[in-house]
Amino acid sequence: MNKPSLPKLIIAASEHDPDILYATRFFAPDPFLFLEKDGRTCVMLSDLEIDRGRRDAAVDEVVAYSEISKLCKKGKNASLAEHTLAFLASRKVKRAAVPGSFPLGLARAIEKGGITLVPEAGLFWKEREFKTAEELRQMLRSLVITEMGMARAVEVLKASEIGARNALRWAGGPLTAEILRAEIDSAILRAGGLPANTIVAGGEQACDPHERGSGPLRAHELIILDIFPRDARTGYFGDMTRTVVRGRANEARRRLWETCLAGQKQALKAIKPGVEGKPVQESVKAFFSKQGYPTEQRDGRWTGFFHGLGHGLGLEIHETPRIAATTFRPGQVVTVEPGIYVPGIGGARHEDVITITGTGHRLLSRFPKELEI
Repeated sequence: MNKPSLPKLIIAASEHDPDILYATRFFAPDPFLFLEKDGRTCVMLSDLEIDRGRRDAAVDEVVAYSEISKLCKKGKNASLAEHTLAFLASRKVKRAAVPGSFPLGLARAIEKGGITLVPEAGLFWKEREFKTAEELRQMLRSLVITEMGMARAVEVLKASEIGARNALRWAGGPLTAEILRAEIDSAILRAGGLPANTIVAGGEQACDPHERGSGPLRAHELIILDIFPRDARTGYFGDMTRTVVRGRANEARRRLWETCLAGQKQALKAIKPGVEGKPVQESVKAFFSKQGYPTEQRDGRWTGFFHGLGHGLGLEIHETPRIAATTFRPGQVVTVEPGIYVPGIGGARHEDVITITGTGHRLLSRFPKELEI
């Protein structure tokens, strides 16, 4: 006989917390309470949000914070923990499962009031790992937003001129990473997205995978463009990386770029249901090493391919699964993003988003890969 599942409790701001956003599909900037018990879902919202919540929240019931205040000794002056205790008592909840990220201070106050909280490791909603058809449609929209940012980057680079000492110039002044990032982010905002830490890293800066990039951009050098906006309407992320050269790539940079692309193609060819991700990642690393790009430390600095092959994507930019820690299953959505980084030459990374299907995978991102602009 199966044990009855515990009620699920979340208290968080859905603008920042993917678990409560997944459960409610309701954006709010301040923390609110969500409870799932016996298959029914409920939120407790402030009076400020109550009308919007009744209209938009994908739950069975919406309760006003002020209604629960009537059950508290201190009334409307009661703390969030006291409101939570009163709410849970009204629902006869004595034990509840909570995400591992549940606020510690709040948890202690609730447990002091006699409620047992049981933190769950990993994904609070296991089904988040496997996207529905509707979620895939929403993610395709996120990727369209991402591609509009990338298209603007290419447009500006194409319009730039090569000046003295190969410095790029655009709109009457130097073209810097900051200016190009602003153009990308503006295009994302106009398309309905929320940009976050867009990467525009050229030359030696491209050898650090998470370097955002700064200063003047130069012709004939590899420039990594990594764009990962959030759709303001749904909360789903897009993610895509392209590596380009404004001008002409020398033989070393061209070979680095082409080898990285060949590694991505090798990975994509291998990915299908039932395949373990770690051997796929290791095979790409071995291929790069065989081509003359071993993963190693030189003078205290990593070179070669020294990050993961990819990660899950959804309501978080990095979510379950990591490619190296999964066996591929239908419904997963992951990025595939090998990179090679060699000081003195530069860095190259190609990143696309795929979903695992019943027989293989489907490529969701479509933006072309062109080395020279």
